Amino acid sequence: MSFDLQLANRRVLVTGGTKGVGAAVVGALRDAGAQVVATARSAPSQPTDGVRFLAADLSTAEGASAVARSVLQQLGGIDILVNVLGGSSAPGGGFAALDDTEWAKELDQNLMPAVRLDRALLPSMIAQRSGVILHVTSIQRLLPLPESTIAYAASKAALSTYSKALSKEVTPKGIRVIRVSPGWVETEAAVALAQRLAAQVGTDYEGGKQIIMKGLGGIPLGRPAKPMEVADLIAFLVSPRAASITGTEYVIDGGAVPTV
Repeated sequence: MSFDLQLANRRVLVTGGTKGVGAAVVGALRDAGAQVVATARSAPSQPTDGVRFLAADLSTAEGASAVARSVLQQLGGIDILVNVLGGSSAPGGGFAALDDTEWAKELDQNLMPAVRLDRALLPSMIAQRSGVILHVTSIQRLLPLPESTIAYAASKAALSTYSKALSKEVTPKGIRVIRVSPGWVETEAAVALAQRLAAQVGTDYEGGKQIIMKGLGGIPLGRPAKPMEVADLIAFLVSPRAASITGTEYVIDGGAVPTV
């Protein structure tokens, strides 16, 4: 049986689409025949053939609005929105290290870009009575690390709750809304972190990975996920092959979350 994802000529926007999971999603959807627009703050070091790029700061209302307008103009509409953008720059030190500015940064990076882009692009999807929105959350919403990820985890939890509510509202109008919750993924940033931790204690990269996995409480699979593994899951979920899937969250964490 052929496993064609039936994504040929689907019009797609991927946020955070130049590095890590986002870049892998862009590549997977382009290879499946979709018309892909990627957005991030700065252009990728190596442009991807057949992919359009929009430079924008989606942590601002102005940036999100500009991207939505440009996508609708360039593609004439949109079929799939994949909100990968996220991350954290908050300092370590627990709750006391996070002032209002740090909290606002985390929400503006992890929650509000999705809220704003969804709000801007959903009318087009509703008008055509079809579309898919996928939000990348995080297992941190279930496993927050008090030393450094309180605000990040809370913002991802907010994104997950918002996504569920949105699915209940717009699924009857023909738009599926799904969440993918990765654990630790071996992105460029994750590799740099493992190398930095390894250097601090005089070990190698594999030793640095073990430090991170121990900090997460362990990963039964014994390794982080690869960006392409997450991208393959996302590509399936946004495809017509997953036409009856909506309102749910798919965890891809190597077994790191220890509860049901």
